Amino acid sequence: MVYVRKNVSKLSRTERRRFVEALLEVKRRGEYDEFVRLHITHFVGDGDRGLRAAHMTPSFLPWHRMFLLDMEDALRRVDDSVTVPYWDWTRDRRATSLPWTDDLLGGNGRPGDRRVMTGPFAHAAGRWTIRVGFTRGEFLTRDLGRSRSPMSLPTKADLKQALDDPVYDVAPWNSTVSRGFRNKLEGWGRGPDSWRNHNRVHRWVGGAMVGGASVNDPVFWLHHAFVDMQWSRWQQRHRNHRYLPAKPPGRGSDQHRRIVARHERLPPWDLTPDELEDVSKIYRYA
Repeated sequence: MVYVRKNVSKLSRTERRRFVEALLEVKRRGEYDEFVRLHITHFVGDGDRGLRAAHMTPSFLPWHRMFLLDMEDALRRVDDSVTVPYWDWTRDRRATSLPWTDDLLGGNGRPGDRRVMTGPFAHAAGRWTIRVGFTRGEFLTRDLGRSRSPMSLPTKADLKQALDDPVYDVAPWNSTVSRGFRNKLEGWGRGPDSWRNHNRVHRWVGGAMVGGASVNDPVFWLHHAFVDMQWSRWQQRHRNHRYLPAKPPGRGSDQHRRIVARHERLPPWDLTPDELEDVSKIYRYA
């Protein structure tokens, strides 16, 4: 049966509670930290040699689609009524609106160390200790809107600019391209165009959401569900265009064996981007 991912602002109180409880249970079982480790392992940039599967690469979208599906499976093993909701950051734009409420993800970090003090994921609540990351801190941190250098969330116009591009991606298939839906949505750029869409949201949340260990903040899943929704919207809008590249770059290319082509295996799964383009028999967005 096809299940539904809802806008977080449309969840009932019961749905919010069940989603939070399922997340906390996945954490208690030790499964959640494995998701953090997996994301760190595959957080490979342009400057690193070797294969890029998750970021700065065409497979950014199918990689995170599969990553979301695995988390959703873990949540649904706890409670089969739960799906990952999405956070529409073009509408819910304030640090005091959803999903930053005490009954959902909790609020902003306190001044100084940016430690989250409210909600079920606050360290003081005793059920959300950071065990995998790049610092020794055990508590979740946030800096919503960046207190020292304020910034705003992406707008509908920012998102439209990405959705209007009919080409999925272009050579050299990395963070430097200025054309193509994938990078316009992922959000790499230079100068005034730095930190667009997906990337800008990570920066706006701040704290744990910056860097490879960003999965430590549960808002990661709500953010990426909305990003995944945009891929579905782009597919509906540009039905004659598909994931690119269709074939892997040749031996003479700097990107040879550094990106995943349409029919190549997407690590760490035994699936290809081609197999992840159509999820209509698994879930849909409301």
